[in-house]
Amino acid sequence: MKNFKIATVQFENKSGDKAYNLSIIKQLSMEAAKKGAQAIAFHECAITGYTFARHLNKPQMLELAEFIPESKSITTLIEIAKEFNIAILAGLFEKDENDNLFKAYVCVDGNGLIAKHRKLHPFINPHLLPGEAFTVFDLYGWKCGILICYDNNIIENVRATTLLGAQIIFMPHVTMCTPSTRPGAGFVDARLWEHKEANAELLRTEFDGLKGRQWLMKWLPARAYDNGIYAVFSNPVGMDDDQLKNGCSMIVDPFGDIMTECRSLGNEFAIAELSADKLTASGGYRYIQARKPDLYKKILGKPHESNQQVAWLKKKDR
Repeated sequence: MKNFKIATVQFENKSGDKAYNLSIIKQLSMEAAKKGAQAIAFHECAITGYTFARHLNKPQMLELAEFIPESKSITTLIEIAKEFNIAILAGLFEKDENDNLFKAYVCVDGNGLIAKHRKLHPFINPHLLPGEAFTVFDLYGWKCGILICYDNNIIENVRATTLLGAQIIFMPHVTMCTPSTRPGAGFVDARLWEHKEANAELLRTEFDGLKGRQWLMKWLPARAYDNGIYAVFSNPVGMDDDQLKNGCSMIVDPFGDIMTECRSLGNEFAIAELSADKLTASGGYRYIQARKPDLYKKILGKPHESNQQVAWLKKKDR
């Protein structure tokens, strides 16, 4: 299996402005391809914007959402992928012929749609339905999976995707810098972003602290380490609706080590070259071989009613 060069992106999207967001996706895809990236991963709802959707009613959501793959945005992504010979992964809201709504993340290349994942645990808008399947697909000889944001909080989802064969899991997010019950969590003052160059030191302190990166480090390396997979984490930077996001897009290897990371306060990508040897050398690979499912298959499969709670989201928006 050949090495695989992947770029992960942070950028500041504009709410509801697909043309603008796709223009940034095109620019960064071109630049990443020039640096040898074979695939580039953008954040959750990078095409549409994300957090503003909590205010939309169902007709507004249906206007924003698109059919997949028969949509202008997907066609544009495929054109960009073909022009620069790079696979592109990006998110948007999806609708079907029955006016059902989903949070989707796609992978395309110059030949068309390769894969689509529907978020298993959506919450940003009450009209979104959950996906009902895990997603594993082939990309340049590698087995890849997709789990969107909250999907990764449930460790069974990551393990199940790994057991289905994924060696790389793309983890697009819009996360961090929101209130929670965990110590140190909270919003970052959006006024700091108005003069981000002058406030760069304070922003970096906030972004890297318990509101942001320190929280990420509590779980993201563990997901990669425990499962012996590469985790490709993507997250926006700057304002997403009225929330300030901290970026920190990164690629973590099967040992739980950060291979590359976005560290600026602007639109940026970071590239890492993934090699197959780390997959079988990792502890996670050995632990998966040592499993004894008969001990816990009845425990893990017990009936359970999912009760998803998001600390920062007001009940009226759920």
